[in-house]
Amino acid sequence: MSNRFAVVLAAGQGTRMKSKLYKVMHPVMGKPMVGHVVDQALEAKMDKVVTVTGVGAETVKDYLGEKSEYVLQEEQLGTAHAVEQAADLLKGEDGTTLVICGDTPLLTTDTLEKLMAHHEESGAKATVLTAHAENPFGYGRVIRSEEGAVSKIVEQKDASEEEQAVQEINTGTYCFDNRALFDALEKVDNNNSQGEYYLPDVMEILKDQSELISAYQLEDKSEALGVNDRVALAEASRLMKKRINEKHMRNGVTLVDPDQTYIESDVVIGQDTVVEPGVYLKGQTVIGEDSFIGAHSIIEDSEIGSQVKVRSSLIESSKMGDNSDVGPNSHLRPDTVLEEKVHVGNFVEIKKSTLGKNTKVGHLTYVGDATLGENINLGCGTVFVNYDGKQKHHIEVGDNSFIGCNTNLIAPVSVESNTYIAAGSTITDTVPSEALAIARVRQVNKEGYFKNMPHKN
Repeated sequence: MSNRFAVVLAAGQGTRMKSKLYKVMHPVMGKPMVGHVVDQALEAKMDKVVTVTGVGAETVKDYLGEKSEYVLQEEQLGTAHAVEQAADLLKGEDGTTLVICGDTPLLTTDTLEKLMAHHEESGAKATVLTAHAENPFGYGRVIRSEEGAVSKIVEQKDASEEEQAVQEINTGTYCFDNRALFDALEKVDNNNSQGEYYLPDVMEILKDQSELISAYQLEDKSEALGVNDRVALAEASRLMKKRINEKHMRNGVTLVDPDQTYIESDVVIGQDTVVEPGVYLKGQTVIGEDSFIGAHSIIEDSEIGSQVKVRSSLIESSKMGDNSDVGPNSHLRPDTVLEEKVHVGNFVEIKKSTLGKNTKVGHLTYVGDATLGENINLGCGTVFVNYDGKQKHHIEVGDNSFIGCNTNLIAPVSVESNTYIAAGSTITDTVPSEALAIARVRQVNKEGYFKNMPHKN
């Protein structure tokens, strides 16, 4: 196989988006559009990816990192001019170059591989990716010869009546013989109404040199959707969501209502897990097998084990061990770890804490900056008081401890193993192993108090 290169066109500012965010950085199901494009290109086994950046260059580079090399198009003078900026990195190389727009997030690895294979097998110097459109108005038409080769690509405004009837359109994605591409780019001029250098002109130059120009037609036109405004962005997200959900269902995941389930592109879910409507799974989330994610839960960048139950809760950058459960209406904040068989009930908030195996936090409790051992029971209304107004402090609770309702643990403090804390206590000192701690004012009854108080009828 010859060398394969990809040039990703990501320099356009995208004024029709009406946004402060650089166009190709707008997310589609959790990943910026340019991220989808570069990842698909890399999966198609490119030897080198070059991203052409513009106004938002640093934003794109910070996101993509080492996935790509970069060149800057300081002035947006057309697509041919954009590709030419990669000359210092690619000119003179033997191989095939894919040119793809950074705002086409729906193109798949399978399509890119088929396009490049068709190009290389045909012996063409250039191949255009096309699609069939029932209503092709506004698109460039691909005019073929009787033998099936591309005779020309003509824009809507320049097309004759006969050419306008053609329903095969140019998607804006191309393959080129790399040497032929950069030689032809030097001959492209800007003698057109926009005064720009257009990449399709390379096709005409190569054709005039009696080179073969080929075309490969997409099976699904929606893959070629280019995002230029918020309406197209929403449509791309809808199509991507459908594609992602179908992949998970075919892999053995039950989505009760896929139209109302949102799963971002990098999420992993094990077989026989059930996901109810209204769920949003984000980022690098991984969920094991046989788990249940209840309606309206949000899970982001978290590791969820097998046979786990999440009911209507928010989980962020946390871990849940096998057979653990949380909710309804609870919140696991970043750096929370629930080990196996931990129970977290309703209206519980946990942050930066580890809860050991079989520990139970039933309801209405806050746990922050703490390490809890195994087989602990936290009563209703327990508060880990970890902030003194300036600093956070840590709390340790040993195995087999029982914390009574409405207990305040004032950090820093340690509760050793096999201890009891009486309900309503405020704990400020170490509770030693095997002890019962009672830290509350003794009850006092004032006899006759009621009759001495003024009352309203």
